[in-house]
Amino acid sequence: MSDTGSSERADISSVFPSFPAEGAENPGASDAAPTDAGVAGDPRPAAPSGSSEVSRTAGDPAGDGAGEPRKIDPKEYEQPFGRPGRPLRSNPFMFGLTAALGVLTAWLLVQSIASAGSAIVLIIVSLFLAIGLNPAVEALQRRNLSRRLAITIVFGGVIAFFVAFGLAIVPPLTDQTTGFIQHLPEYVQQLQNHPVIRSVDQRYQVLEKLQQYVTSGSLASQMFGGLLGVASVVISALFSGLTVLVLTLYFLGSLHSIKETGYRLVPRSRRTRVRLLGDEILRQIGGYVAGNLIISLIAGGVTFVFLSVLKVPYALALAIFVAVTDLIPMVGAVAGAVVASGVGFLTSVQVGIACVIFFIVYQQIENYVISPPVFKSSVAVPPIATIIGALLGGALLGIVGALLGIPLAAAVLLLVREVVFPRQERV
Repeated sequence: MSDTGSSERADISSVFPSFPAEGAENPGASDAAPTDAGVAGDPRPAAPSGSSEVSRTAGDPAGDGAGEPRKIDPKEYEQPFGRPGRPLRSNPFMFGLTAALGVLTAWLLVQSIASAGSAIVLIIVSLFLAIGLNPAVEALQRRNLSRRLAITIVFGGVIAFFVAFGLAIVPPLTDQTTGFIQHLPEYVQQLQNHPVIRSVDQRYQVLEKLQQYVTSGSLASQMFGGLLGVASVVISALFSGLTVLVLTLYFLGSLHSIKETGYRLVPRSRRTRVRLLGDEILRQIGGYVAGNLIISLIAGGVTFVFLSVLKVPYALALAIFVAVTDLIPMVGAVAGAVVASGVGFLTSVQVGIACVIFFIVYQQIENYVISPPVFKSSVAVPPIATIIGALLGGALLGIVGALLGIPLAAAVLLLVREVVFPRQERV
């Protein structure tokens, strides 16, 4: 019975390699290294200590012949099912599969960004508003106020401004819009009295068709349907404005921690220089946002005073339109001036000419008298960089991109001047 068991164990040990005993995990714990003959009953002789070769018996199915030595890989004891083969990285199938997965991931990422485009725009606007309000918060902090109290004062002032702005605008704007719709037929009649327009109207009957359309009931029905669309737009705008206010408050409260977290992502050896450059970029962006808001408020206030003196109708609505469009670089001031001057020409030719002269003179004063001291310590961007930044920003993000293109161009120029040029001089 014992001979039969010994022969069976010998056959098994000839196929499967033996494993070290549980107490032999430490190589220095035994005098002999584990070999194929380490199992009790194995008829093969044990290899000497430290030897990496053993003699194969005639029953070894993997051997080339009896008595020929082979090297034993110690990893065989750790991997009882043999060593793995070569990686499949050079396999054409794996290469194509990896490339396809990469392209699919990039496509899904682009689609996700496109789907969340409106939310990303709100986040960017909120972040830039927080950066623009941060100088006011720091100014209050220098007066021995805590940052929380400074943020409360600044943000409370912003909310109070918007509430007062809405209360001052909504009732007059509603009345003036209603009056404009009611007097629209009279304006059409005044256009008919103009000689040039009358000659064109006699040929194409444009004003007559326009007057019939205004006095007919189809305009009211279409306006009612349009009012529903306007209501949805207004609700969406209110929701977006509330979202921007909330995000701005959160960004303003955690702006310091956001900066510090971003700086900690930079290697320690470069952190001081990156901190100085980042603080300068944030200072320039904040100065630009705050300065642009101040200039727009000045433009709207001066326009309202001028139009009120000339008794131009819808002076408040036109002043708000001029203030909002003045935020847009290059074309914003021209658009506001054209609309306000057009309403002035509807009042009288003399008022229209006076509006054109006023906006030309004011634009020169704004460019050469108001803007330089406001932007003196914040943004200094060459004209070509201003145009390129506004065009690229407008193409990417519309009006918001045009607003943010100039400070971003200033940030890029700062990095080029302080990082790229010195590095090129050392090469």
